[in-house]
Amino acid sequence: MALHARHMWRLFEPIHALTYFTPEARAAYEEVGLRGYWRGYFAGRAAPLGAIEAAPVIATFYNFAPAMVQRAIPSVWSLASPAETLRARAVGAAAAMANLFAATPTDAVVEATTLLEKASELLEPAGRVLGAANAALPIDPDASMLARLWQTTATLREHRGDGHVAALLAYGFDGCEAAVWRTEPERDAEMLSFRGWAPEEWSAAIERLTARGWLDADRAHTEAGDSVYAAVEAATDRAAAQVWDELGADATERLAVLLLPMAQAAFAVLPTQNPIRLLPPLAAER
Repeated sequence: MALHARHMWRLFEPIHALTYFTPEARAAYEEVGLRGYWRGYFAGRAAPLGAIEAAPVIATFYNFAPAMVQRAIPSVWSLASPAETLRARAVGAAAAMANLFAATPTDAVVEATTLLEKASELLEPAGRVLGAANAALPIDPDASMLARLWQTTATLREHRGDGHVAALLAYGFDGCEAAVWRTEPERDAEMLSFRGWAPEEWSAAIERLTARGWLDADRAHTEAGDSVYAAVEAATDRAAAQVWDELGADATERLAVLLLPMAQAAFAVLPTQNPIRLLPPLAAER
């Protein structure tokens, strides 16, 4: 079911990503005092962990430079508490979804949310710090159905992301190397801005990947490097497959059908150039 896990990721990830890229989400963070994109980003993702220091965020977010994380964490908690931040991210995501999914029938949203919440309850929390923290958040009785739907995408996304970090570690990619691997040379400056690495740190990561034989002298991926990274992606998919195996083929396929139009609408408003590098959501092949 690993391939099924990747297909489902392509459906829930665009919906989750609305919290990073839509004006409604940015406005909600600013409303509680989190002005500036990165304050909202770091506070929003870290809030399920509580008012923590920078070190656990550096560890769990993985491919951000420590210095970049330290500029936001823990100072953001003096601007907005984790509880205020969690409310803001739910409100912002739901507002974006309300605009994008206006044509989606209410019963489809309810059914998708019900299936996603059932899937979230099946997740194995062991070793999944961000996934477990999101899964442990109580359902707000006053939350809209769209906010609840979005929260399930956050839980599934962070659960999968935790597994991806574990795979990167197991196969020998540190945080900076993982960022370099997924970046074309012409986008280096942009990714340095996105992830906060110093130019000398970035260059050193390129040198390490080249020394291993994973990049060639022109910075292109080698066959050996592609083989190792393919193993990372395969391990990520295997680790994420359990939930869909337990949910069952019929329920998973029904959820995929329900999510597809919402995922396509969400994907359409995401920036073409962004660090997630999502592929367009597609219907499952039969």
